[in-house]
Amino acid sequence: MPTENKDAMKAEFKASLSAFVESLISYVEADDKQWTIKGFIDVYKNLYTISADTKIVSKIIEIHLFPKLLEFANQAGYYIVLADHQNYYPDLSFVSKQDARVKFALDIKTTYRLKDYPGFCNGFTLGSHGQYFIDRNSTKNI
Repeated sequence: MPTENKDAMKAEFKASLSAFVESLISYVEADDKQWTIKGFIDVYKNLYTISADTKIVSKIIEIHLFPKLLEFANQAGYYIVLADHQNYYPDLSFVSKQDARVKFALDIKTTYRLKDYPGFCNGFTLGSHGQYFIDRNSTKNI
């Protein structure tokens, strides 16, 4: 694939993904800024509210967004490949339907803001696949 074409595909995907991410705000929060998902329900119709535990919040966001990610991928001309295992990087990959050599990795990370410090987000953890970002030749959990 010529470099110009690859660069154009990257730029187009980045622009599409950025617009898509902006559109998710109205999907995950209501007009009053509250989350659209409020909790869990079991088979006995008991309701459980969501705790502030970041692992729970992160997983809920992933599950809630997955249908939208599939929709985005299809509209952008990509299909999604999920990680083989829970702790493998990336969470999912977008693979071009036009040229399967064109791939984009997406790893979903969540953090939280501190209301006393507007504009500050707490740091992200990279978990067991953090080594990949230090040594791109590493194949640990990939």
